[in-house]
Amino acid sequence: MTANGSADLVIVANRLPVDRVIDPDGTPRWRRSPGGLVSALEPVMRVHDGAWIGWPGGAQEEGEEDLEPFVEDGMQLVPVPLSAQEVEEFYEGFSNGTLWPLYHDVVAKPLFKREWWEAYKRVNQRFAERAAAVAARGAMVWVHDYQLQLVPQLLRELRPDLRIGFFLHIPFPPAELFSQLPWRRAVLEGLLGADIVGFHLPGGAQNFVRLVRQRVGHKTHRDLVTLPDGRQVRAAAYPISIDAADFEELARSPEVTRRAEAIRGALGHPKRVLLGVDRLDYTKGIYPRLRAYAELVADGTFDVEDTVFVQVATPSRERVDEYRKMRDEIDMLVGRVNGNLGRIGHPAISYLHSSYPREEMAALYRAADIMVVTPYRDGMNLVCKEYVACRYDNDGALVLSEFAGAAHELSQAWLVNPYDINGMKAAIVEAANAEPKEVTRRMKAMRKTVREHDVDRWATGFLDELDAVRPPGRRRVRRPAG
Repeated sequence: MTANGSADLVIVANRLPVDRVIDPDGTPRWRRSPGGLVSALEPVMRVHDGAWIGWPGGAQEEGEEDLEPFVEDGMQLVPVPLSAQEVEEFYEGFSNGTLWPLYHDVVAKPLFKREWWEAYKRVNQRFAERAAAVAARGAMVWVHDYQLQLVPQLLRELRPDLRIGFFLHIPFPPAELFSQLPWRRAVLEGLLGADIVGFHLPGGAQNFVRLVRQRVGHKTHRDLVTLPDGRQVRAAAYPISIDAADFEELARSPEVTRRAEAIRGALGHPKRVLLGVDRLDYTKGIYPRLRAYAELVADGTFDVEDTVFVQVATPSRERVDEYRKMRDEIDMLVGRVNGNLGRIGHPAISYLHSSYPREEMAALYRAADIMVVTPYRDGMNLVCKEYVACRYDNDGALVLSEFAGAAHELSQAWLVNPYDINGMKAAIVEAANAEPKEVTRRMKAMRKTVREHDVDRWATGFLDELDAVRPPGRRRVRRPAG
């Protein structure tokens, strides 16, 4: 395929950075999705006519025309439609029924269905073709996440002139787990179409290189894979982060300050507020966390008159049976705990099964004395970094799973094994009873890390390294001034 596109930088992700919403008068419009990735990439995309390729959400009806590319907030957006069957087989099926549990240490059993794999290949081909059509000659294309692992190689076959990067936003499993995948070699070869394959942690990069050596047979040396044609692929860690300055500014605003005070008032002005914020997902460890807290209330360590646990569980994949069952289990646990341990006006657990805007989340972070983040497995987990960014007074304690990628950076948190309920209880009690000087020491160190390693540094670091993959005659990507 010849180069006839104009974009010097192309982002390929499962979703567009905008959501289609309907105004009260019935007029449809696009609304920018919240997220650090968009904020980090928007300035550099504006400088060189960047394009963002992604699924607009929803299912395309039979006979319905494809949405044309359009410009929103200065970015060229290229929609990739999915039929109802593809939403079921590619997205809910292979992406979230096969890869998601497999890559998260098989917390739930992955399903291996051939028709799901065929849909995955078909949709990845469509994404690759859209990227090939909009990219200028020698452009950089940055492909994101587990839904699109075949795109790098498919795109390289269409456009060998491109520099291609890939970043995985979830964990990459060890060989013993990945090898269960019937299409393991095809996925590895798909990723090898990239010049740089990025992971959150060095362990993920090492797992990938080891699998390539074992399952594909290419030569490897440390973080480099050498292909038969001499091209080299680098696998390395690029820990993602948040826009820390933006979160702190939001937390300091009078509106958020007032709302944080109002939240504590609505909770009965407790002495202590514990907070959990998660997508409703079986990898997040919500059930054992709430059980651990309930046991602390039951044994008298905490009293519902002066302590409350606020758990926000954002709805997720509501059509998938596994998620519906988990929601029902948590609903029953919360009802049982509050029925047995709560008092009038003082529930043990304040459970919120809803999503909230950034301003409300910042207020919750400010209202909480202890943040409890205990996933069984997480690529990074940005919620704990958001909490740290909002604690500008250097107060607040973080209890964090050692199996979250963020634990490698936020080592001053109270680290726990989420499978060890007694250990989790002990860490929560220790954090609750810690001396203010100890809490401040830990939070200061974590805030320094989050400020210095923000999302802009993550995106710039990856793109600079991809930009350096420059055979003769290729243009260097321009950086925005300042």
